[in-house]
Amino acid sequence: MATLDSDISRDVISDQEHHGSGAIHVIMGPMFSGKSTSLLRRIKSEINTGRSVAMVKSSKDTRYAKDSVVTHDGIGFPCWALPDLMSFPEIFGHDAYAKLDVIGIDEAQFFGDLYEFCCKVADDDGKTVIVAGLDGDYLRRSFGAVLDIIPLVDSVTKLTARCEVCGQKAFFTLRKTCDTRTELIGGADVYMPVCRNHYVNNNQVVIKASKEVLDSAKERSESCVETVAAMI
Repeated sequence: MATLDSDISRDVISDQEHHGSGAIHVIMGPMFSGKSTSLLRRIKSEINTGRSVAMVKSSKDTRYAKDSVVTHDGIGFPCWALPDLMSFPEIFGHDAYAKLDVIGIDEAQFFGDLYEFCCKVADDDGKTVIVAGLDGDYLRRSFGAVLDIIPLVDSVTKLTARCEVCGQKAFFTLRKTCDTRTELIGGADVYMPVCRNHYVNNNQVVIKASKEVLDSAKERSESCVETVAAMI
């Protein structure tokens, strides 16, 4: 925790020293790794230094509150719940947006325009963007655009949780159900953090889901080949 707090303080000081040049910081990891908690801690640090802050989350996430970013242990912070990011300046108000120093984004994996927004806010508008989101889905594939923005960012914080099976560091998110949708919003009733060993060796749900996803992709590929062949 001390290391995380010192990293936050370092980034806040650095952003203040380069005020107006913009910055992007990413906080990522599996579910229950404290991403939202870390984001809120960073946002509060920014507020304490006198910077103007706004928080945004995806309107898809209504688990705890519609208009607040809420951690799994119940700590909340008011936010704007939006279907996309590029509409934020207009919805927030262009004059108010111009005065903002920092924008926090929670559940960033749900925003399809994350890359475009980060470029605009940091590069063009000179603001600091703090992004928190999942780096991978329950099949350990890239989730949304969080990994796409890594080449843009000033810093990356990769968090871990605790494996619910053995208590070791958990790097992955295990889905408890057989639902194969990529976007399935839920909490501890649907997901659990696990270590590599318990993800790989004890995960029949993932094995089944992976097979279904691969079979579906194979069918689409074969269908595409057949369509092209028929056109020749």
